[in-house]
Amino acid sequence: MHLFNPEHDLALANFSPNYTPPASAALMAAELALLPAWYSGGDPVVAEGEQHRMHLETVSQRLSVTSSLISASDISKNPNHPILPWGWNPALRKRLISCGVQEERLPSTDDLLRLRDYSDRRHAVRMLRGLQEAEPAFCGESHHFTSLEELLRYLSSFPGDKLLKMPLSGSGKGLIRVLGRITDKQTDWCRRVIREQGGVVAEPVLNRVKDFAMEFYLEEGKARFAGFSLFRAAVSGAYLGNELLSDSCIKERLSAYIPGALLEQLRESLTVRLAARFPHYTGYAGVDMMICDTIEGYRIQPCVEINMRMNMGMVARIFHNQFMEEDSEGTFRVDYFKKPGSALFHHHQMLQEHPLRVQQGHITSGYLALTPVTEVTRYAAYVIV
Repeated sequence: MHLFNPEHDLALANFSPNYTPPASAALMAAELALLPAWYSGGDPVVAEGEQHRMHLETVSQRLSVTSSLISASDISKNPNHPILPWGWNPALRKRLISCGVQEERLPSTDDLLRLRDYSDRRHAVRMLRGLQEAEPAFCGESHHFTSLEELLRYLSSFPGDKLLKMPLSGSGKGLIRVLGRITDKQTDWCRRVIREQGGVVAEPVLNRVKDFAMEFYLEEGKARFAGFSLFRAAVSGAYLGNELLSDSCIKERLSAYIPGALLEQLRESLTVRLAARFPHYTGYAGVDMMICDTIEGYRIQPCVEINMRMNMGMVARIFHNQFMEEDSEGTFRVDYFKKPGSALFHHHQMLQEHPLRVQQGHITSGYLALTPVTEVTRYAAYVIV
């Protein structure tokens, strides 16, 4: 049973079973609850509300989406189905127990503590260092500081913009960009994060050309490559969307900047290193990367983030594999609409401008809303092929 809980990173950082997510995260979880139907492989999806059921029935008439929907209160009635959320945290554990789910079906507190440790950005700092020791062609640097004095000394040691990161926060969240000199407000932020999370990650801002990721699946101390992700992110780090492309096409596009052999070497190295670093983790792990323009030419920053959970890149990868032809191209987006009615207006406009065409269960062109869109919708997930 798949469950979409996008507040996971925030809840894991907080680590309280009584954590209450921001209203925006709760709304996103509710409105995009149907998203797992596109990657669940036909397994049941936890979604409340008639609009989700109606939307699923509509898309199933044209595409082979075979998931069924169940409510959170029915999870306990399906003891033979593993529970597969976007990510595990104490608040979700408590929520499922309150729904009648037996504790033996859920991660223990020790399991969650281990996951919290695995999700700390310190692992990305160490992974980057190890990758660069093995391959000097990789660019970038990242440091974890436990002392405010050492952090401030580092920030003043070279010119240019810097990026500060909470060790625990969502991808694209918990980031502060220092423009030249750090401000008093930013210094207070660092002092608070060091007090609450034990440190701050700091790195120089690079001249980013492409954002991409390598996706892996880890289980029983082993890792396997699950595909490439070519995505777009704002300057702030916020996720904007994924390209829907085959793995071979993504690799070809990246090879316009860096040798394909180096990509293959990195993939093989990460397969070994992830399995060794996270031996007790089962699930998807996405390693975010960048191609950067440096004075020495194009270089890979091979480990910007490690996301120890399901992620949008994997959603896009599975969607392309299951619902598109190998040589088809498109975009996958999750948009937020500020005003009531604007999501529905956009939905009707896309339906008119990009009519959906399906052949033998695969989308050949057009627009498809992956989640319901109504007059009150604020969050919408969709593809254009």
